[in-house]
Amino acid sequence: MASPVNVLDRYYLVITLLVTVGYQLSGFAIAWALQFDKITDFTGGSNFFLLALLTLLLGQEFSARNVIASIFVMVWAARLAGFLLFRVLKTGSDTRFDEIRSHFFKFLGFWVGQILWVWVVSLPLIVLNSPAVTHRGQPAFGTASDIIGIILWILGWLIESTADLQKYLYKASNPPTDKPIDVGLWAWSRHPPYFGEILCWWGIWTLSIAPSLHGDGSASTRAAQLGTLVSPLFTMILLLFGSGVPTAEKPAAQKFYRMSYPKHDEAAQLESQVGDGERHPENAAWANYRAYRAQTSILLPLPPAVYRALPGWVKRTVLLDLPMFEWVPGKE
Repeated sequence: MASPVNVLDRYYLVITLLVTVGYQLSGFAIAWALQFDKITDFTGGSNFFLLALLTLLLGQEFSARNVIASIFVMVWAARLAGFLLFRVLKTGSDTRFDEIRSHFFKFLGFWVGQILWVWVVSLPLIVLNSPAVTHRGQPAFGTASDIIGIILWILGWLIESTADLQKYLYKASNPPTDKPIDVGLWAWSRHPPYFGEILCWWGIWTLSIAPSLHGDGSASTRAAQLGTLVSPLFTMILLLFGSGVPTAEKPAAQKFYRMSYPKHDEAAQLESQVGDGERHPENAAWANYRAYRAQTSILLPLPPAVYRALPGWVKRTVLLDLPMFEWVPGKE
């Protein structure tokens, strides 16, 4: 086996950050110059693939743990990048960027955020493949953390991939517009792809941490590996409180409410009121959405009958169906 290549630092932190910055800014330059967003998500996903392959080849450590962790990240990245590219090519544009695409600094801000996302989330694999870890030797593959990490990643990848496919097929079937998707995993979770992605990165971190849990690494190496806990935590925070659940929950509620109550000005509201003072819905869209929300877990897939039976405090504290995610008509 060849010796690992040392580049700038023992953990490959600087070289991977520089590669990520260069790759993302190149993508931004193309997207800004051509004023389109067809490569935006593809550039993000493919960057993970690039870092996984780069660090594996630089580190020259082809033991089972390093190869499996690297392949897992590359498979996850290839599926995500390919799916998002296919989706945007089919739809023609990404509406998320409609208000910022023509504003240089706002659009650049998204790409800077993507740099942070790719690099921080990739940290467990970057450090695992680095000379700081590989040159000290690793425990034999098959530790408890290896097995748990593999199980978490496989389960997460299957959930994320299946949910994306189910949603795509559902939309392609010309479904009723007055109902949220409630087929397959979507009948058990309002955001199954997010849950799957979170599991994937907890799996990568658990698999990557084995050398520090069972090996002979230095204190600094163990600290670096334990510090990569920021990856799954950042993923959870981003999906739960940033660009994931918050950007989907309230807009969905507003969409179905406005389908049932399309008139918003005060005179129109008075005209649509019935005798008891309540507004009369024009269709069942809002009622369908409320019923779906009441029986479907926000993240962790659960049978509707189980979720309905849970007390409200369990839904809010354990399952994280927080009040901040709920849109109430008239309050916003």
